[in-house]
Amino acid sequence: MDANQPSPRLKQLNDQQLSAFCAAISERLLPNYALFSQVAEFGNTQTLRTALDKIWDRLCNRCGAVNFETQMEKVDAVVPDPEEFDMYGVYPALDTCVALITTLNQMVEASHQDARQTSQLSLQGIETYLELIADAELSDEQLVRFINTHELIEQELEFQESLIDQLLQKASPDAATLDKIRTQAANDGVSNIGISLD
Repeated sequence: MDANQPSPRLKQLNDQQLSAFCAAISERLLPNYALFSQVAEFGNTQTLRTALDKIWDRLCNRCGAVNFETQMEKVDAVVPDPEEFDMYGVYPALDTCVALITTLNQMVEASHQDARQTSQLSLQGIETYLELIADAELSDEQLVRFINTHELIEQELEFQESLIDQLLQKASPDAATLDKIRTQAANDGVSNIGISLD
């Protein structure tokens, strides 16, 4: 399963590009939190949506200063505790919160390490989901092959490489590029593990 690693090209991204990369991953994960919130009647998807909107607006220079620390506190208040829920959905929901808090942090102080961890978070979330749905009769070797060749993993790796391609086109990505990335990341409401509210 080690084949599914974050792209080494993340090192080429500057601060703004790193923030946009993490914002796109968070956007892609958001339906996971939304579905969990609805089913478990916990948290508030709108809190995450608002924080993410503020990130995109700031990246696109569509708003003035944003207090990202305040947004972090608001998101932190709706993070689910896996020990309090007896359902798988709490884990993708938690990943969404971690990715978003990391992205908010990127807006304050960008870090290649944080971007790498956000990339890994999404990939590992897919691997965990695939382990869950895999045939219990598979050998370890077959399980690894099932995960590494699964379309969800392939789509995620392709998505992340495409993100980097688009971000590297300009040192400071313009609003049109960022809007395109945001739409691509939103993926018509389908998350990295292939679920949506519809």
